[in-house]
Amino acid sequence: MTPRAAAIVVLVLVVSALVVALGLLVPWGTARDATGSVTPDASIDFTTAEIALGDRLSRLLVVPGLTSLGLSLGLTMLLGFTPIGVKVVEAVARPLGGGWFWQATVGGLTLLLIVRLATLPFGAWAESVRRTNGLSTRSWPSWGVDVLKGFGLSAALTLVALTVLIAVARRWPDWWWVAGALGAAALVVVASFAYPLVVEPVFNKFTPMADGELRSSLLALAEQDGVAVDDVLVADASRRTSTLNAYVSGFGNTRRIVVYDTLLKQAPDAEVEAVVAHELGHVSDRDVVVGTALGALGAMALVLLLYVVTATLPLDRWLGLSGVGDGRSIAFLLAFIAVASFLSTPVQSAVSREIEARADVHALDLTEDPQAFAEMQRRLATVSKSDVTPNRVLYQWFGTHPTAAARLATARAWALVHGGVDVPGPLAPAAADEGG
Repeated sequence: MTPRAAAIVVLVLVVSALVVALGLLVPWGTARDATGSVTPDASIDFTTAEIALGDRLSRLLVVPGLTSLGLSLGLTMLLGFTPIGVKVVEAVARPLGGGWFWQATVGGLTLLLIVRLATLPFGAWAESVRRTNGLSTRSWPSWGVDVLKGFGLSAALTLVALTVLIAVARRWPDWWWVAGALGAAALVVVASFAYPLVVEPVFNKFTPMADGELRSSLLALAEQDGVAVDDVLVADASRRTSTLNAYVSGFGNTRRIVVYDTLLKQAPDAEVEAVVAHELGHVSDRDVVVGTALGALGAMALVLLLYVVTATLPLDRWLGLSGVGDGRSIAFLLAFIAVASFLSTPVQSAVSREIEARADVHALDLTEDPQAFAEMQRRLATVSKSDVTPNRVLYQWFGTHPTAAARLATARAWALVHGGVDVPGPLAPAAADEGG
């Protein structure tokens, strides 16, 4: 069997395993089943002004967001799928001797910088919209530092991974896909476990939550859920944003509940507990492990597909490349990854929505307080000025969470099914007044 035929067979097996894993591990139908007979209706929980504000802000952010995405993807494809990128890589590596290593690292960094600088004005545009609407509390220097940190971490991880891949392809020109696929899967696993310990501290500062009733209740909630938690920390999110959030991160002895200081300042304890209960659901249902497993299989499939494509297409005539082991292939590799990432976004978003919907149900099961859950969902949406009636196409492609209206419907459906608790009434101020 030729290396290409073997790679195709393994690709089919990996994709099949990914499809099976998606079918078995993702709680498909949770988002639909959770609402039961309750139809999501934003108008009963949000005023006309709140709905209009969220819609307006969404439209203001969509323009720079989609423009930046389109420009980034188009420019990356131009550099990677034409000889332009090869020439850029050759030019910047030449003063360093022009070797493959410098082509992959310095050349790759140059390509990433070109794309990032081209899209930077649109990122600034979006940041300006957030600042004007009170969502961002960062100064421009602080925003710039965060941009540099984000770019640095992303570029370092990407270039290290691709440089190693090129080195492996140079060593085993016909069989590099074996080590490449296994290495990609291992990278996903390592990154998943390392993120809370390495990346989170780069963007946030954490302090232990002071002893008190809330800290005790959060630890008790985790114990009730069977989740071992080492500590409860407060993140200084207010220096960057006005939005509210909490999450559970880490593994084993490093697991901790992290609460945004903004949430502590603006939400009552019952709502904080509802947010944390949702996050505990991700741990209880092993969502990080599931996501890591799906990501590892996806990464393997991507590497195998890359081999099949490069073994089939005449890269030597098309781009003047001898193969993936050519250091100048960094431009093609970046473009290939960008296109694959974009095309897989709807699937990733759909998986995320189902997982988030299950965590919502978990939070309700754990707290048995649908009223606090509903009020929390309304508060999260109004503080972040979310679009509670999002564009259907954009939502299906990019939406990672159920809509606010769907999550409020979940709270009401849960209350109806379980009984013994009051069903949350309309939460929009005008609707509440009319009901009284």
